[in-house]
Amino acid sequence: MLPVGLLLLAVAEFAVFVAVAHVIGGGWALLLLVAVSVVGAAWLRREGVRGWRGFRAAAAEGRPPGEQVSRSLVGLFGALLLAVPGFLTAIAGLVLLVPPVRTLVRRGVERAATRRVGATMAGDLFGPRRVRVRRGEPVRVDTGEPPAATPGPAIEGEVVDGEIVR
Repeated sequence: MLPVGLLLLAVAEFAVFVAVAHVIGGGWALLLLVAVSVVGAAWLRREGVRGWRGFRAAAAEGRPPGEQVSRSLVGLFGALLLAVPGFLTAIAGLVLLVPPVRTLVRRGVERAATRRVGATMAGDLFGPRRVRVRRGEPVRVDTGEPPAATPGPAIEGEVVDGEIVR
């Protein structure tokens, strides 16, 4: 699907470029495209340096570096989209650099990373996580079913599923 998506993006970028060139002129459209790409390249360098410094500072202070890494990844991706020639990618890059959008995307990146690496590793990357406690019926430890008259370990009262981080 990636080659098809990239082909569709190229066609859409060309169509948008032609439309912008029709409105403001071909030379101005080309100049605008080059200017946005140069700004994107400079922003890419800035985000890369900022991300590396933040990662090193977190590691030096003994803090989990995951939040800094995810923040940097979103910034780098937004700057990369700005650096790629095209008006659609530039708009997407600018949207990713807006602080509220950047925070939402960063949280999504962290959730995706947590799902992929597991809770223990995510705790090491992103620090302690908040958990939700559900109150419910008592359950058997070995089967997860409600306790019956059969013998076996059963937990009554409040049950919290989780893992010990430290």
